[in-house]
Order: sequence, then C-alpha cells, then structure tokens
Amino acid sequence: MDIIANYGTTLILVAAVFGFFMAWGIGANDVANAMGTSVGTRSLTIKQAIIIAMIFEFAGAYLAGGEVTSTIRSGIIDSAAFADTPDQLVFGMIASLLAAGTWLLLASYFGWPVSTTHSIIGAIVGFALVSLGSEAVHWGKLGGVVGSWIVTPALSGLLAYFTFISVQRLIFNADSPLAAAKKYVPVYIFLTIMVICLVTLKKGLSHVGLEMTNAQSWGLSVLVSLVGALLCALYIRRQKYNPQDDKDMHFSNVEKVFGILMVVTACAMAFAHGSNDVANAIGPLSAVVSTVESAGQIASQSAIAWWILPLGGIGIVIGLASLGHKVMATVGTGITHLTPSRGFAAQLATAATVVIASGTGLPISTTQTLVGAVMGVGLARGIAALNLNVLRNIVVSWVVTLPAGAILAIVFFYIIEWAFA
Repeated sequence: MDIIANYGTTLILVAAVFGFFMAWGIGANDVANAMGTSVGTRSLTIKQAIIIAMIFEFAGAYLAGGEVTSTIRSGIIDSAAFADTPDQLVFGMIASLLAAGTWLLLASYFGWPVSTTHSIIGAIVGFALVSLGSEAVHWGKLGGVVGSWIVTPALSGLLAYFTFISVQRLIFNADSPLAAAKKYVPVYIFLTIMVICLVTLKKGLSHVGLEMTNAQSWGLSVLVSLVGALLCALYIRRQKYNPQDDKDMHFSNVEKVFGILMVVTACAMAFAHGSNDVANAIGPLSAVVSTVESAGQIASQSAIAWWILPLGGIGIVIGLASLGHKVMATVGTGITHLTPSRGFAAQLATAATVVIASGTGLPISTTQTLVGAVMGVGLARGIAALNLNVLRNIVVSWVVTLPAGAILAIVFFYIIEWAFA
C-alpha cells in the first residue's frame, strides 16, 4: 500500500509508456495481419493499407474500444487474490505490458504473425505464478487457449476452402466469368457486409453501451448488407472492363471486381479489429490506473480514464506504419500466392469465424484465424501451393508465444519489484 501511495503517479506514467509500447506491438503485428491479404492481392498498396488502417483502426479503438473493461484480461487470473497485495498486481500488469510488447517487437521484426491476445495472457500467467502461485491461475481458461491453436485455424481454413471452391464453380468455371462475377459478387458482398456488421455489433459497439439483442443485431446487419450489396452492384455494373486485359492476365477483369470487395472488407475489418483488440493494451493499463487511483482497492471492473483509448489508438497506428510491412509480407505473399478472389475468400472466412467464436465464447486469435483461412485457400489449389517452411515458422511462433510472454513477464516483474522496493 505504501508503494502505491508514494509512487502512484510514477507507476501510472510507467504503465502508460509500456501500454503505448504494447499498442505499438499490436499495430506492428496484429493490424498487419488484417491488412496483409489486401496488400498481398495488390488490391491496396502498402501505403494505402496503412492509411486505411490508421483511419479505421483508430476510429474503432477510440469510438468503440470500451468505456468499461475487465481489469484482468480474459479472466485468466483471480483478481481477488491480490486484495492484500495490490502493489503486486500493479507491478505484474506493468511487467505484462512490457513483456508482451517486447515479444511482439521481436516477432514483428522477423515477420512472424503471432497472437497479441495470447502474448498478454502468457505474460499475466507468468507474473501470477511467481507472485501468488499456481492457485491464482484459472487453468481451465488456458486449456481453451491451447485448444484454439487447432480449432480456430481449422474452422477458418475450412470456411475459406469452401468459399473459394464456390467462387471457382460459380464464376471462374462459368461460360462467361465476367458476367457471372457481376451476377454473384453482389451476393458475396451481402454475405461479407453481414458478417462484418455482426463482428462490429457483437465485438465492437457493445463496448460503447449500445447493447443489442441477437434479433436486433441480425435485423440491422441484414438491412445494412442489402443496401451495401445494391450499391456495390450498381458500382460494379458502371465500371468499364477492357476485354484486352484478359489476354495479358487470365480473369483480370473478374479479379478487378473482387478487388473492390477487398477494399470494403479491409476498412470494416480494421474498424472491428481496433474496437476489440485494443483491449489487450488498455486492459492491464486500466487495471494499474484504477488500482492506483483507488489507493489499492481492486475492482473486477474499472472505468477507463479519458486518455487511455487515444493512447492505445495512436500506438496501434504508429506500430503499423513503422514495422507492419514485415508481417504484411508474410501473410500476404509468404504462405501462398493470393489474388483478389482468393484474398476475399480468406477475409470472409476470417470474419465468419470471429462471429461464430464471439457467439460461442471460443477463445480466439485474429492472427490464427486469418492464417488458417489463407492456408485453406492455398489447399484449394493443392498442398504444393503452400510454402510449408513459412507455415512451420508460424506454427512454432504460436507455440512459443505463451511461454515467451510468461518468462519475459517473470524477469520484468522481479526487475520492477526490485526498482520500487
């Protein structure tokens, strides 16, 4: 208690710096994942992807990032266990932010798409083990996290595989692929906008107090999707298509139609991602601020200070702009060769998996969902279409993320404890 009373302002400043560092890591790694398929398919340049992500990620984080957040991410540890030692919780959360941010910096430098959620979970488990012991950890939750390494990529991969197969049969195998694209792409646009709306309503806007029932969410999503599909159908029909382009690259005009879809998907996914995953940085930071401001009283929920959401949003944007290109390259071009139609199948499968997971409470990583979807698209063309060396490195980085976060958090926890002791 004395430490919190004497060093409260310093602890908040240190936590803010490391929270910004963690948000930077989310931008460099996780946001790059969301934009990787759009860049890999050349629907967007890296510069355009960064500008779109800067606008929509920040908007998602700031507008829908949450007025109230749980002080302990994902219920991984028991906050009540720290009632007598609140300074340990503060040190641990600061150490967790620094540990997760450090791991994300390392992973982003090497172009590994890892899970920001699992990075912070591993870090929180690490400090809990050395501060209170194994009884403070909810091990059942961790079992779900490990299970998601298999379930999430498998589900999104399966959805992407069948989505791409349907595109192949309905459009590319048609007698007139361009005419088929004009006919069926509005249907795909309807499905895409609907799942993106559901992602945003279920995982995003609920944070700003806009609580909607399932029926209301579905009704609004269907209405918005119909309007979006009609507008996109009109736009597609008014576009000019040059038959000569198909001689240089087969199906060039069809891919041009899917390119429009990729831009729509990229904007909406960036908003939904910003609204949801900024919590990985601001959750622990909010825990520190609320514990210090309440003089050591630990609450299961805490109101977010006005400056925390902008801090997270700005950190995400700077992280993407400075180091995001490496992970973009891995997801967009490293796993398999992507075209706009293949990238669309991956994006739609990713969004659909997020909707399914949020409805069932399945622990999920956006990163693993997207990588699984890109794998599914590659498998639709045969195992030879996949770069197995890149996939091996990605899977290893996933497995290493939890223990890496835990070990780094333990080291930083002891250093921070020593510094303030």
